[in-house]
Amino acid sequence: MIQKIRVITNPDLIGQSVLSEIQNILNLNSIKKVKTIKTYRFPDISKEEAKLFAEKLLSENINQEFAINKPLIMDADHFIEISYKPGVMNPEIASIIKAAKNLNIKVNHVESSREYAFYGKIKKEELAQIITRLNLFNPTVEYIRQKDDPVTFVALTMMTNEELMDLSQDKLFLNLEEMKIIQNYFKKINRNPTDCELETIAQTWSEHSGHKTFKAQIRVNGKIKEPLIKRIKKEALKHSKNIVSAFIDNSGVIDFYDDFAICGKVETHNSPSAIEPYGGAMTGSGGVFRDILGTGLGAKTLASTDIFCFANPDLNPSELPVGCLPPRYLLKKVVSGVRDYGNRMGIPTNNGSLHFHDDFRAKPTVIVGAYGIIPKKFAKKRSPKIGDLVVTVGGKTGRDGIHGATFSSGEMTDRTISVNSSAVQIGNAIEQKRMFDAILEARDKDLIRAIQDCGGGGFSSAIGEIAEKTGVSIDLEKAPLKYDGLYPWEIWLSESQERMILAVPKDKLKSLIEVCEKYNTEVAVLGKFDGSKKLRLYFHKEIICDLDMNFLHNGLPQRKMTGKKPSASQGILQIEPKIPNSKNEWLEILKKNLSNPNICSKEPILRLYDHSVQGTNILKPFTGENMDGPNDAVVLKPFFEKDYGMVISHGLNPVLNNIHPYWGSIWAATEALSNYTAVGGDYRKASLINNYIWPFPDEESLWSLDKSVDAVCDFMKALKIPVVSGKDSLSSTYRGKDGKVIKIPPVLCISVFGKIENIQKTVTSDFKKENSTIVLVGKMDFSSMGGSSYFEMFNILGGMVPHIDLKILPNVLRQVFEGIQKEKILAAHDISEGGLITTLFEMGLGGSMGTEIDLNLLLKKTRNNRADFILFNETAGCFITEVENEKTADEIFKGVPYFVLGKTTKLKNIKVKNKNKIIFEEKIDVLKKVWQEPMRRIFG
Repeated sequence: MIQKIRVITNPDLIGQSVLSEIQNILNLNSIKKVKTIKTYRFPDISKEEAKLFAEKLLSENINQEFAINKPLIMDADHFIEISYKPGVMNPEIASIIKAAKNLNIKVNHVESSREYAFYGKIKKEELAQIITRLNLFNPTVEYIRQKDDPVTFVALTMMTNEELMDLSQDKLFLNLEEMKIIQNYFKKINRNPTDCELETIAQTWSEHSGHKTFKAQIRVNGKIKEPLIKRIKKEALKHSKNIVSAFIDNSGVIDFYDDFAICGKVETHNSPSAIEPYGGAMTGSGGVFRDILGTGLGAKTLASTDIFCFANPDLNPSELPVGCLPPRYLLKKVVSGVRDYGNRMGIPTNNGSLHFHDDFRAKPTVIVGAYGIIPKKFAKKRSPKIGDLVVTVGGKTGRDGIHGATFSSGEMTDRTISVNSSAVQIGNAIEQKRMFDAILEARDKDLIRAIQDCGGGGFSSAIGEIAEKTGVSIDLEKAPLKYDGLYPWEIWLSESQERMILAVPKDKLKSLIEVCEKYNTEVAVLGKFDGSKKLRLYFHKEIICDLDMNFLHNGLPQRKMTGKKPSASQGILQIEPKIPNSKNEWLEILKKNLSNPNICSKEPILRLYDHSVQGTNILKPFTGENMDGPNDAVVLKPFFEKDYGMVISHGLNPVLNNIHPYWGSIWAATEALSNYTAVGGDYRKASLINNYIWPFPDEESLWSLDKSVDAVCDFMKALKIPVVSGKDSLSSTYRGKDGKVIKIPPVLCISVFGKIENIQKTVTSDFKKENSTIVLVGKMDFSSMGGSSYFEMFNILGGMVPHIDLKILPNVLRQVFEGIQKEKILAAHDISEGGLITTLFEMGLGGSMGTEIDLNLLLKKTRNNRADFILFNETAGCFITEVENEKTADEIFKGVPYFVLGKTTKLKNIKVKNKNKIIFEEKIDVLKKVWQEPMRRIFG
């Protein structure tokens, strides 16, 4: 129990001084008296020790009196209490702890504060004026401490519609229909809700937790369509050959080898990263790692991925909206956050990408993923039994992360960074590492019935979800706290990191505690699954939440939403760029292309991540003679003595979705599978994860989201592989107080993971031999350049995006895979941002050799007179491959589109010809400097 010591001094000189200033400076004569009390809170001493402390150290009996665990003043009209913020150094504390040692009292932590008691009738705004005008506290290091009352009732049942929406703003993020349903529920049971009940419902019904848009009944251009999530699941489960578990757990689980399964989850942390990028990104990684641990009865995390979208780091400051952080600062801090969490936990970050568009200047997109392995016998999601204990394992609970789930569901404004600063969690990777090791051992010892991650919504989400079918009773005072002073609802909603909820049979609790003590990780029993079908929370025996589970999880009304195609025509090209007509023009454009932030080398970032820890990484992010040529995907070998492994890749291109959401989404999915195939993966043994990061779903954004979901479903149908997991984040709109609206380019990130039978039969992207044959494989859409980096150079935004032929794509992927398995393909690299010429450059760079290609045959066969549309075309699903000779190309690519482009050369340069005329040539080393310079300028 916390021992609270209060000390009052007579005469009270501080109180007299404050009263004088109130009357003489503020001219508030209604205040007749002010008293002050010094308060100390000790969480780890006995009442007898507290008495000794108060008598010997904290008070003088000549002019002071003290009280322990009871008030000294009862008759004042207003109270406020000022405390140091958690984590801020209080200069008194070291002295108190030292003095305690002299008294032979062990004190690990103490908090001190000052209470002000005001006598006289004043308004709330006058009290606020006293606090601010008289500088009673420093908001940088102090805060106004809330009352210790365990519960506050909210007068909801009598509120008008306007009052309901005022209550919802900034914290609950619910619409009027939802607020009215909550109001009617409490009217029906004839009482008002507690603050804890209202916060619990808001968290459970948030877009973040409830996926309201994806579950909504939607009408698009006058046509009623099935809910988005229903369409995805329906198509995915038609292709369930590899699925062990999909859509019902913290991650998707698919088949592996030797009675093991592998799992994957990709999440976003856009909103917290927008206001505190280091903590936001750090805890994004921590959270997705826990999703893997929370799969089945606990999976081991093998790898981490990171995909970021920012505005250009050199954005003009005048373009930055009010309340938003500069993109260069965001970039560096987000990278640091992911680096520190993954590196400290010993989880390799070995796959990712970085994308830039100035419409991310208000709100970045921060995507983090994780992949793991688990014995199949533990891979299915389990449920608690009535009588099982609710156990929290891991970190303590603090005030960090309050309203994380709800605030992440709302639009961003100029006020977000100040109003919602407490929604960003504070991470501790070492704490999580200890917890992970403890839980995996407990799993192997059969000590766990069920497990759930404390992610968005904290205990509220984790316990609320795992206890939905049984009901639960929780004693919140049993939760280990970082510090005193939290309201019960804050304990319940806190998103403090490094915590998991376990359902544990009573007879196995002792063994679990022993395991946790071994790893020095905290464990506490919070309550039990009681069969009541109710969510009941207690704080010091007072009930603070009593909600029907059915209402909590099923009372949210299905939204009815309308999508409407934008009136502006998409894919219309107003003007074509002029074809370069000299070698210098070609080289100027090529260098500008390679220095584009979306295309340039990201090596300075990737070198910050440990991608080899755990010793599983077989195919690293970079390859070649100097380890500076980028690979397309990562290959992991989970068991040292086995030859099998897993492949991880991803794809996205937000610019294309801005132009055409259907074909942009097809491009993203194709790019993900192309990366997977390029290293030797068989797409037929792979599964997908889809993440939708979209503007707030108004009519036009809902239309584009609907088209994207259609694309994902069509892609699954064409390739006959499933989506097994996913997430939506639909709040990436900024609304300024001047009415300015900034929407991000819609982001569909498709991640791919799957098994590979023999990791020896994989390839890297670097050219291997001089005088090898270079082959373009796949159906290029040379007429479509919309969204390309080439068009961006000329400020051309329109044009049709490349169309991928889904009938041809499966055969192309299969034949590239088979060519690699037969060891006929020496190197492979898929074509994506930057086009065919960028792919050639990267392969030559990695192989430290040159290339000589001739476009004559390709120009003739495609009836295309534009060499620029060939060299800079970005059609996904196409590859540059290196084979021994043309005969080999004929043998392995028979039946799919392919063109022999030229040869690798000893001379380390790129030479592009048409017939016998050299269009341009340049040294690889010259282009390498241009390609590497942008990120080196930022990261060194």
